Amino acid sequence: MKSLLEKDYIILDGAMGTEIQKRGLKLGGIPEVLNITAKDMIEEIHMSYMEAGSDIVYANTFGANGYKLRNSGYTVKEIIESGISIAKIAADKYFEKSGKKVLVALDLGPIGQLLEPTGNLSFDDAYEYYKEAILAGSNADLVIFETQTDLLEVKAAVLAAKENSNLPVMVTMTFEENLRTFTGCSVASMALTLEGLGVDAMGVNCSLGPKELIPVVKEMRRYTKCPIIAKANAGLPDPLTNTYNVTPEEFAKDMEMMAEAGATIFGGCCGTTPEFIKALSLSISKISFNDIKNNREEYIPVCAVCSPTKVVEINQPRIIGERINPTGKKKFKEALLNNDIDYILNQATEQIDAGADILDVNVGLPGIDEKVMMINAVKAIQGIVDVPLQIDSTIPEVLEAALRVYAGKPIVNSVNGEEKSLEAVLPLVKKYGACVVGLTLDENGIPKTAQGRFDIAKKIMDRAVAYGIPKENVFIDCLTLTASAEQEGVMETLKALNRVKMELGLKTVLGVSNISFGLPNRELVNQAFLTMALNNGLDLPIINPNITAMTGAFRAFKLLAGFDENSMEFIENYSDVTVKTVAVPNGANVNVTGSATATVEVAAVNGATSDGNELHDKLKVAIEKGLKSEGASIATTLLNTEGYDPMTLINQVLIPALDKTGSMFEQGKIFLPQLILSAGVAQGCFEVIKDKLSASGEQTVSKGKIVLATVKGDIHDIGKNIVKVLLENYGYTVIDLGKDVEYQAVVDAAIEHKAKLVGLSALMTTTLVSMEETIKLLRENNVDCKVVVGGAVLTPDYAKKIGADFYAKDAKESVDVAKQVFGE
Repeated sequence: MKSLLEKDYIILDGAMGTEIQKRGLKLGGIPEVLNITAKDMIEEIHMSYMEAGSDIVYANTFGANGYKLRNSGYTVKEIIESGISIAKIAADKYFEKSGKKVLVALDLGPIGQLLEPTGNLSFDDAYEYYKEAILAGSNADLVIFETQTDLLEVKAAVLAAKENSNLPVMVTMTFEENLRTFTGCSVASMALTLEGLGVDAMGVNCSLGPKELIPVVKEMRRYTKCPIIAKANAGLPDPLTNTYNVTPEEFAKDMEMMAEAGATIFGGCCGTTPEFIKALSLSISKISFNDIKNNREEYIPVCAVCSPTKVVEINQPRIIGERINPTGKKKFKEALLNNDIDYILNQATEQIDAGADILDVNVGLPGIDEKVMMINAVKAIQGIVDVPLQIDSTIPEVLEAALRVYAGKPIVNSVNGEEKSLEAVLPLVKKYGACVVGLTLDENGIPKTAQGRFDIAKKIMDRAVAYGIPKENVFIDCLTLTASAEQEGVMETLKALNRVKMELGLKTVLGVSNISFGLPNRELVNQAFLTMALNNGLDLPIINPNITAMTGAFRAFKLLAGFDENSMEFIENYSDVTVKTVAVPNGANVNVTGSATATVEVAAVNGATSDGNELHDKLKVAIEKGLKSEGASIATTLLNTEGYDPMTLINQVLIPALDKTGSMFEQGKIFLPQLILSAGVAQGCFEVIKDKLSASGEQTVSKGKIVLATVKGDIHDIGKNIVKVLLENYGYTVIDLGKDVEYQAVVDAAIEHKAKLVGLSALMTTTLVSMEETIKLLRENNVDCKVVVGGAVLTPDYAKKIGADFYAKDAKESVDVAKQVFGE
C-alpha cells in the first residue's frame, strides 16, 4: 500500500450495489450475504473492475457489522472472511493473467445507528462493532471506512482499526452541496481530525456527482497533506428512470477536474459501473500530475482546533473560556459533587454567548471520579455547543479518556518540562492528533527569568516534534504569576511570551486572571495585563468572557491591531449596546473605588426576545440549548408551583421554542444533533405534562395520529427515526412500523388507527417502486389520509408522480406538513 500511495494516482473500483442489482438482488436482500450464497457473482464483479483498471477493489463488506447483520443468519466473521477471500481469489487470478497486483480493501460503512447524544449508540459500542469487523478482516490489504457522516463514529472506527490491526486506513465521508455531512460535520473538521489521527488517505464519496464534489476536494486540500480520495456518484439519480444522469465519458472528464482540485485517488460510487472505471482510468492516465503539483499553491499547515461543526483557526487572538473549572467556585464544586451536568452546560453556553471561542474543561475535585466526570462532561458539552474544547487535567488517564470520546481536534492542557510529564502526555497528544499547552515549569518549579521559561518552552517544543507532533500544534503558557507577591515576575512573563512567539514561532497561552490575586479592583488589573500580553504576542488568553470589561478590551485590541477587519466583529457586538450610568453603594458586588458612591457602566443589549415571564424564558433557552434536566425541572415548577395549565405551557412555550430551533436549523445556524437534542428537551417536558395530567385523571390530547414506515425492501431507517422524534415532540401520536414494511401493513395500520397522515421513507432508487406501490394500495383501499414521502433519492416531481400529497426534504419539513394536514 505504501508504494501504491507513492504513485501519481490510484484507481479504485465503482459501485458494488449497482452491479448486484443488475444481477437480480431481491428487494430487501442483504448484499453482504451474497458472499456466502453467490460467491461466483461477487468474484465476477471484482474481476470486472480489475479489468477496467482498478488498483484497489472494495470487498463486499460495506454493511457487515454486528448491528446490520443481527438478523441475517450469519456472523460478522463469516461474512467478512468470505468477502475478503472472494476478492483475494479474483486478485490472484487477475495477477496470473495480467501481472498486475490489485489490493483488496475491507470496506466498512456506518453502523446504522446514531451515536449519543443524538442517538442511543455509545462510543464504546460503536468501537466494538468496528473492532469485530476489523479482526474478521485481518487478511485484507487495507481498511476503508466510507459513506460516513458522523465524525465521532469515524473516530471510533479509525481507533478500532489502528488499535487492532496494522493495516493502512482510508476514510471517506459523504458531503452535501453545503460542504457538510448529514450531521453537520464540515470538510475542514473532518480533515483536521483525521490528519491528527494519522489516516493514510481521506476524501469524499457518494451523495453527489463529480462536478458537485469539486468544492469538497478543494476545501479538504486546504486542511490536509494526506492523499485525497474522490469517489463520486454517476451524477444525480433520476427516480423516474431509476438511472443516473452522467455517462461514463462525462464522469471521466469531470473527474479530471478532481485531480486539478487536489485528488490523487479516484473511483466511483452509486450508479458507476466497470465502464465508468475504464473511462476514468484512461482519462486520469493522460494527466500530468507534475504540472498540477507545480501550478497548485503549496500546502501550508494550519494551526487550528475544531468540533465537528466549527473550526477555530489560531490565526488571530482567540478567547478560551475559563469558567468550567471548580477552582475557587463553590457552586461549581457542588455541581460536580451532585453530578449536575446541566450546571456545567449552562456555564458552557453562557461563555459562548459572551464571546468564548474555545472552552477549557476541568472537573478535577477530591471526592469524585474525575475520569468518569470528565467523560460525561465532554460528551454533554460537545452535544450542545459547537466550539472546540480544551481538556484540562493533571492526570494522563483522564486526558486519554476525554480524548477518546471527543469529536474533533481539541487542546490538551497540559504538559510541562518534567520528564515524567513529557513521557506521559506527549504520546497521547500524538495518538489523538490534539494540540497541547506546554507549561514553562519543570521539576525545579517556575523559573524566575524569561530565559529560564524560554528554555523550557524550547525543550517542550523539541520533544513534541520528536514524537511526531507538528510544531503548529504546540502552544506555550509562560505562566502568569501573582503581581501582589512577585511583581517583578510580570515583565518576565511578558518577555518570555514575546520570545516564544517571535523566536520559536509557537502560539501562546496565558491564564490572565492569575495576575490580580490578592489585589483590590482585580478587574482593572486583569484588563490592563490582558492588553499588555496581547501586545506581546498572546494568542489564547484564558479569561472569564462573562466579564464585559475583559471581552471589551479583547475586542478593542483586535480592532486596533488590525485582526478585526473593517471593525466588523466590534460593530456586531457593540452597535446595539446602550450605556447608562447608575449609582451603586460602596461595597456592592462591583469593582469600584473611591467615595461612598461611584458609577459603573451597565450594558444592555437591545432586541432580546422575552414574553415577560422569567421561567418561560428559561425554559425556552433550555430547549434551544438542549438542557434536558433543566427543561424538565422548569416545566415541573411551572405546573406544580406556578399552577400553569398544561396546554398553555405546550402552546405558549414548548411549541414556539421548537419552532425557533427548527427555523435555526433551516437557516444552517444549528445542525441535526442540536435539533434532535432540542426535541429531546421538549420530550422531557411533555413527559412531565403527561405525569401531571395522569395524576389529575386527565390525559394529554394528541394533535393527531401519523403512521411512519421505511418501505418494503429498504432497511435504512435513520431518517425515519429522526422524523418520529420531532413529530412526537410536537404532540403528534406516531405509529412507527419500522423498516422493510410490507405494503399491506401500511394500509392496515392507517385504517386501524384512523391516521390522517402516512409518512413513507426510502433511501435507495431500487425501493422507490415499493413507495409507489404502497401509495397505490392506500388509494385502492380508499384510505382517508394524506401521504408525505422523503428520502435522499426523492425529488418533489417524483413524489407527485407516484401519488404522494407532500414531499419533505428533511425532518423539519415533515413537521410543517403535519401542521398543514392537521390544520394548525
